[in-house]
Amino acid sequence: MKYAPIIPIIILVLFGVYKVATFTVQIDQSAVLTRLGKPVNEYTTPGLRFKIPFVHQVVFFSKKLIEYDADSSEIITNDKKNLVIDNFCRWKVVDPLKFYLTVNSYTGAFNRLDDIIYSEMRNELGKHTLIEIISHNRQQIMDSVTALTKKKAEEYGIEIYDVRIKRADLPPQNEKAVYARMKSERERIAKQYRSEGQEKAQVIMATTDKEKAIILANAYKTVEEIKGKTDGKVIDIYSKAYSPDPDFFEFYKSLGVYENVLTEGTEFFLSTNNNIFKVLETGK
Repeated sequence: MKYAPIIPIIILVLFGVYKVATFTVQIDQSAVLTRLGKPVNEYTTPGLRFKIPFVHQVVFFSKKLIEYDADSSEIITNDKKNLVIDNFCRWKVVDPLKFYLTVNSYTGAFNRLDDIIYSEMRNELGKHTLIEIISHNRQQIMDSVTALTKKKAEEYGIEIYDVRIKRADLPPQNEKAVYARMKSERERIAKQYRSEGQEKAQVIMATTDKEKAIILANAYKTVEEIKGKTDGKVIDIYSKAYSPDPDFFEFYKSLGVYENVLTEGTEFFLSTNNNIFKVLETGK
């Protein structure tokens, strides 16, 4: 039992050695083992690992998604408008050794992501007009930026999941002028739509008038044809009725003329040579 007093000391020493000679990689972590600042191994699976005390150092990286708000930046659109954008991205470390060798730390990663995102954002937004960026095509534009950023970030052991614009504002000095131009453009488009509508209305009215004229002309032609046929039949009937006695027909026509010309109470003097007297004298 003479060693009993030193047993607690031995246990403490062993525990101390265990603490400085081992490390644990958690399920949501990866790690890089370094010697004098140079990487010698990487660990991407959870478990207990060993190291040489005071020679090896361990750098841990999280496997969780990291949301990073990039600094505000000013870009120029395709229609030469200045735009101040705030964006963010979601990313995580997928290759700890490459990450350590290229950017070394999260601070280095943030700086590099700032450069990559700003470069791709500037290039992509520079292809589009202000209206497209703030309204129509934002989703398509950001999908393109995400794809381009993701490809470049792979060089640093980083996987990009999403890049988005949080806010897009005009510089204070340009805001009123741009709003005025946007209003003017909208009014121009509205005027164009109204003009096109009036033009179409005139075309429709002209077409209607033309169709109306054609219908009326056809109707008049049909009426005249019917009238002509009717007059022909009437003449034919008269001809058949009076052809046996032409003189009587002539007399009847004369009476019709006098009936149309003379009114009641009118005195009218006729020569005895008139056709009416001839009929009265001869009886035929």
